[in-house]
Formats: sequence, C-alpha cells, structure tokens
Amino acid sequence: MNVLVINCGSSSLKYQLINMNDESVLAKGLVERIGIEGSVLKHEKTGMDKVVIQEPMKDHKDAINHVLTALVDANYGAVKSLNEVDAVGHRVVHGGEKFADSVLITDEVIKAMKECIELAPLHNPPNIIGIEACQELLPSVPMVGVFDTAFHQTMPPVSYIYPLPYELYEELGIRRYGFHGTSHKYVSERVEALTGKELEGMKIITCHLGNGASLTAIKDGKSFDTSMGMTPLEGLVMGTRCGDIDPAIVTFLMNKKNMTAEQVDNLMNKKSGVLGISGVSSDFRDIEGAADEGNTRAQLALDKFAYTVKKYIGSYAAAMGGVDVLVFTAGLGENSAPARKEVCSGLEFLGVEIDDAKNNTRGKEAEISKDNSKVKVFVIPTNEELMIARDTKALAHK
Repeated sequence: MNVLVINCGSSSLKYQLINMNDESVLAKGLVERIGIEGSVLKHEKTGMDKVVIQEPMKDHKDAINHVLTALVDANYGAVKSLNEVDAVGHRVVHGGEKFADSVLITDEVIKAMKECIELAPLHNPPNIIGIEACQELLPSVPMVGVFDTAFHQTMPPVSYIYPLPYELYEELGIRRYGFHGTSHKYVSERVEALTGKELEGMKIITCHLGNGASLTAIKDGKSFDTSMGMTPLEGLVMGTRCGDIDPAIVTFLMNKKNMTAEQVDNLMNKKSGVLGISGVSSDFRDIEGAADEGNTRAQLALDKFAYTVKKYIGSYAAAMGGVDVLVFTAGLGENSAPARKEVCSGLEFLGVEIDDAKNNTRGKEAEISKDNSKVKVFVIPTNEELMIARDTKALAHK
C-alpha cells in the first residue's frame, strides 16, 4: 500500500510517498512560492539526485498537479501510474475539540475543519485547499485528516482551561489546544520501543525544539499538558515567537506605541523570540555562531531559550509527580549537543544526568544519559510524515 502524505502551507507544500509494506520513502519533495513569481518544485526519488522543476503554479491545485506528474514521470517518478497511490494523508493544524483522532475526510469533516479556521487562520485554509485539490485530482482515493491538536485532546480540564470567564470557553472555544501533537505522539511511541517498557505507568516529557518549539507532559501514553496554547504563540521562547509574556504588555504597546492589535500580533509572532533578543537571526545556528564570536545578545537569547525549556521540564515533572524519560526532537533538539547540555544542566536534582560523549550526536536515535541516570534521556528524530502515513493506512483499510 502506497500512501501520499501532503502538508500544505500558505505558499508551500511538502510531500512524501511512502510504501507502507516496509515504511520506506519512495519519493519526497517540496513546492515553494505557490501563487508567487518563481514557483519551484524540488522532487527527489529515493536513490536519485534531486530534480528542480521551475514552473508557474498559481494555486495549490496547480502545485499538487505538478507533484502528481512528477511522481509518475518516466525518468524520475516513483510509480508508473496514479492508480498506485492508494490513500492520501493530510496534515491539518487545528481540529479544535471536534477531532480527538485522525479521520477519513468527508464533506462533514471539511465543514468542521472550516469551522476551526478562526482558531488557525494562517494554517487551516491552505490545509483545506490542499485536501479539496487532491479530492478533485484523485476522486476515488480515500483521504485522511491528521490533526496537530488531536493528540492533546486527552488533557484534563485543569490543564486546558484558562482562568477567564468560563462562558468564553463555552461560547468561543477559548482554551489550550496544543500543537506538534503528531511529533510528540511519534517520539513517545518510540520511547516504548527503545526502552522495552509499556507507556502505561511511564511519565515522559517530550521536547520538540525547533524554530517553533513546544514541550508535552505525557502520562500513561497520553498528553497530560503541553506548552503551546489556543495558538502556537504561547509557551517557550521560539525562533520569532515570544512565548509566555505578561498579557498586559499587549495593551501597554497599543497605548504607548499607538500600535494596532494586528501590529502587536505581528510583533509577537514574527519579530520576537530569539530573533528579537539577539537581533541576529531566528536560526539557532546563526545565533550560536554569533555567541561564539562574543555577541552578548546572542548568548542571552540562547540562555533565555534553554532557561524556559528547563522551567517547563521542572513544572511538568511537578505536575506529573515525577519524570522517567526526557526526549529531545526536531531540528535543534536532534542536532544541537550544546543546547541539550544547557537544558539538562541543573536538572540533576530531578535525576537527569547526561553523558557528554553520548550527547555528541546529531540526527539519529540515541540514549544520551549516563548509565546510572535516574531519568533516561533520548534523542529521537521525529517523523511526522510516517505518523500521518500510519494513521492514513489504518483508516483507509477500514
């Protein structure tokens, strides 16, 4: 069974074609600048060099059409016919309270997705456009929606409710939803495989650290709490997002700087985080380089990031009554030994002790804790596409 995984952004599209018999990637690629001058498709069949196709792509339907054409191309395609694509799995950012699991996509499901647009106005519209384009181009192929928020629907009310008038939750759905759920779910399931222990009875903290970053407390295999909130803005300091701040700063800026709500929102989402502190970049590699050269603001940005991650680990350990396993994943979590070491430094009181030699690893599964560490610490590269493909396979079979 071959599953095509589609992840549509506002002007981009990532995809993978996965053979679910052995979970091997047959082809993958990225379309950039959809609807913008200079549209480009970068396609790579496994075992072959990347092919770059520069063609105008006015919308997501156009882009998906080019992707499907590339997948069956005689020279660099992965399948001979689109009949070999058995199902399509779509990443959808926000499912609100409507979806606690992945679902087969129907007209009713799309309607419910559209009702969640006000909760994720930048993400859900392109996700839905991608689904509708695939339905038109592959009308007989089952489609599955996999939601970033679904894994977190197991959170208890004490974790997800905000201390606002309760009517706002009832009327507008204002509550913590959480994101990166597919990633947190995948790496927690890998913990079970790596430790040989069942998730039931285990307390895990997963650290998805990249330009967007979030932590999740996982108790008995279920999301118990997570750092992102109603939107992906809450929580950790991130690449360009501020994370947790005093909410009164919003009205303070509006009054003192004569800013509109939209301008403050843009400031907090796109000009803050480690970019705002360092003044260098939102890319941690650039910031680490600047810090090594003596840039004090760059060093402060790195310190602030590690500090907030450490605070969340401590708070989640307290909330769960302990922690058995700590996991680092995503771009920074998988590849930066200094970042992992800084986060873990000072957590010895919790039983976290990492081995510097083991920690000297990049981009592969590894246990990096000392043999006698009470808390096991792992680096586990995330694989959201495979998680989406697995859910898609299970639902398409039904």
